[in-house]
Amino acid sequence: MSSEGSASADLVGVKPEGVREFTVRAGVVAFLVAVIMGASYPYIVLKLGFGPNVSVVAAFFGYLFLGIFVKGFNRWENNIVQTAGTSAAQTAFMCILLAAFDMLAARNPAFTLRLSPLQSFLWLTTASVLGVLLAVPLRRHYIVDEKLTYADGVAAGETLIVLDSKGTEGRKAAVAMGIGTAASALYMAVREEGLLLLSLAKWALPDQILLGPKLIQKMGVGFSWSLLSLGSGMLVGVRINASMMLGGLLSWVVGVLALTALGWVPEAPTKVQVLFWVMWPATGMLIAGGMTALALKWKVLARSFSGLTGAQVGSSELPMKVVLGGAAACTVVLMVIQQVNLGVPWWVTLLATIASVPLMLVGLRVLGETNWGPISSLSNMMQGVFAVIVPGSLSANMVASGTTGTIASSSEGIIQDYKAGHMIGSTPKYLAYAQLAAVPVGAAAVAWIYPLLRDTYGIVGETAKLSSPASARWAGFAEILQGGVDALPPHALTAMGIFAALGVLFTVLEENKAIKPFVPSPTGVGIGMLVPFAVVSTMFVGGLMGFAWEKADKKTSDSYAAPLASGLIAGEAILAVIVPALVALKLLPMPG
Repeated sequence: MSSEGSASADLVGVKPEGVREFTVRAGVVAFLVAVIMGASYPYIVLKLGFGPNVSVVAAFFGYLFLGIFVKGFNRWENNIVQTAGTSAAQTAFMCILLAAFDMLAARNPAFTLRLSPLQSFLWLTTASVLGVLLAVPLRRHYIVDEKLTYADGVAAGETLIVLDSKGTEGRKAAVAMGIGTAASALYMAVREEGLLLLSLAKWALPDQILLGPKLIQKMGVGFSWSLLSLGSGMLVGVRINASMMLGGLLSWVVGVLALTALGWVPEAPTKVQVLFWVMWPATGMLIAGGMTALALKWKVLARSFSGLTGAQVGSSELPMKVVLGGAAACTVVLMVIQQVNLGVPWWVTLLATIASVPLMLVGLRVLGETNWGPISSLSNMMQGVFAVIVPGSLSANMVASGTTGTIASSSEGIIQDYKAGHMIGSTPKYLAYAQLAAVPVGAAAVAWIYPLLRDTYGIVGETAKLSSPASARWAGFAEILQGGVDALPPHALTAMGIFAALGVLFTVLEENKAIKPFVPSPTGVGIGMLVPFAVVSTMFVGGLMGFAWEKADKKTSDSYAAPLASGLIAGEAILAVIVPALVALKLLPMPG
């Protein structure tokens, strides 16, 4: 697949006359793929600590299922399918917020907010639909007028073209994905106690290999056997993987030894105690790096605001009266839902909705130029804003910042779909229809699948298998903003300031293309400090494997690396959803 800045980024496709894209068969398959992507994405996010773009994965699933059910489908129908799959996954990304609720409630009796699945569904559906609608007028400005890259959208567009090509190339790529999916699912199955009746599997295939002294091993330092992490590393790339590995070493090796030696954490600390300290320097680097990237491009950002006033929408796009009317209606409904069900005053919800617009503009600008979506980190900044507006209220802080983040986050996957559609000539309004229809699917996945994952694998505590660092950061910020500076761990603010300065420095150095390959990514380092080390190290190995494959045989790498990696991600994620469902139905014992 092409990387950022490829010639394909400026490709403008044309749909042949008479070709249909928004068909019944495309709609049926789109729903099926949206269910799969929405149900599997929470596990991916909670395990990795971030939400990788899954447009390519959705495109391959569309190819497979359209090929099973019909003959003669085309790339435009498949784009409807992948758009729905991406939209459902992007909505399901907000499982990090529900995990943050559970983490905060586990350690702070003052936080009493509990959401039922129905409340979660209504809340996330309304906020995400609002985000999709608000992104509609931004498509023309960012993609057509400014021609921003959106590398993941380009990769999805190229995938759609390859899978629709003549000959055997598309079929071979689909086979590669099928092999990866089967291998990943089977490997996870034999590792889980009680699956396939292989009692020796957990001994023969351990979850991870631990390295170093006992204190370091206790932090999970080593390599996991997760093919999902391996596949993710193949897609992320060497520089980001290396930066994440650096961050992991700083937190879970150097940081642990230094913190215990200085007495800033107990002599035998838990992972949670270490994470509560390292989250501050890590978040300082993430936010400072993201804000510096915006500051360096302030002129372009200013043009984004001024350019919106002149944007025109043609007949191929969702009418502006629908966009504005729908956005207004969603805002009113959201105010009612949050006041009645969540106890948040209506005016706080209105402010959160308004604040999501600049957050969206900032996020889409950064995403288009760097292929990094900063919404999660910027939402932490909004927590500080709402701590001033509604002081002392944990619930208002969590819900308001979560609302802002959900609305803005919904636009990230959507804009990538628009980019892929622009490359092949899809009709924008049909993509908007697919996005809107898939949002409730993703919201339902969060509302009903997340509790199963939480109860099966654990979110809180030392034995938790899904630690979700982004959720820990979100919950930690809310707690600190309520308790003041005295609640901070020792010297956390000093460390935060130092790493924020490093984030600024690295971001400035990244502007020099000659030295950029040798400069640590502030995003990668920050995420690596927060994600469990075994995940980071395995992703690093996957990145090296992908790099070696590309150097050894670029032709086969370009054709099969992305579909194989996508399959490795999909297999474990899908089975991870099936297992808790079977446990809940008492068809399987609880994994040990």
